[in-house]
Amino acid sequence: MSQAATRPMSAALPLLVLLFSSSLWGLSWWPLKQFVEVGLAGPVLSMLVYGPVGLALAIFLWLERSAWKKQAGLLLALAVVGGWANTSFVNALMQGDVVRVMFLFYLSPVWSVLGGWLFLRERVNLRRKLAVAVALAGLWLVLGGAQAFNTALSMADVLALTAGLAFAGNNVIARAGQEIPIRSKTAAVFMGCGVLSLVWVWGLGASIPEVSLPVSLAVAGYGFGWLLLATATWQFGVTHMESGRAGVVMLAELLVAVLTATWWGGEPLSTQEWVGGALIACAALIEATDTGAQASPTPLLNKEHT
Repeated sequence: MSQAATRPMSAALPLLVLLFSSSLWGLSWWPLKQFVEVGLAGPVLSMLVYGPVGLALAIFLWLERSAWKKQAGLLLALAVVGGWANTSFVNALMQGDVVRVMFLFYLSPVWSVLGGWLFLRERVNLRRKLAVAVALAGLWLVLGGAQAFNTALSMADVLALTAGLAFAGNNVIARAGQEIPIRSKTAAVFMGCGVLSLVWVWGLGASIPEVSLPVSLAVAGYGFGWLLLATATWQFGVTHMESGRAGVVMLAELLVAVLTATWWGGEPLSTQEWVGGALIACAALIEATDTGAQASPTPLLNKEHT
């Protein structure tokens, strides 16, 4: 009796945890916009958020060095590619419209399919080809349809697209790095984001503005609290859930971001953009529920997603 009563709760726990994590990622735009309002924006903020967390997690790289030694090249690639995914995503959210950025970023399942086919020789069945076609149609609409040829992409658009592409590359590398422990992968991504942000800041000649103690504590809290909590709960959820089901649940991130940005943030969205975004979400759903796809280790976020 007691065992039967505990089964539903244990089965529901990963689902609830992953929904919580997806909601945190979907709401991540809000604190970023608050930091922009107090003068902290762009690569300076991503450096201050990811850099200290990466340094704190570096201990895992040292402790697990014997495990990833044979795949050190892949770990370095993960730091660069995963680091850029997070850096560009954060900066896109700060610079552009949240809804548009999320739609463009969620093309990452398309790039994952193409990357898996090109580099891992994964089979691309008719269902996955359909997902790619639907997503590209959605991209066409989000970018303005025929008007896309007359309008240059904004910096936020470019960052969002490259973030999705880099996140897909992150997933391909993570699948290839079978011998690299998850904690080392996480540390590498955070450190890569911090280093790339530092290089970006140096290249721009930007300086760190003076901020008050409350703002400094908020930045630290966002990095060590919000991001680490979102990452840890995400890893727990996807580790204890079938990958296809987890992919469906993680679409809650897109839903939360779109709804909160339109309701709270007051961001306008045309009918064409709504249709394009719906197509992109459908493509992600098709890809996530493809039971014919090859099984693979759960991809690593850093976000993700932030």
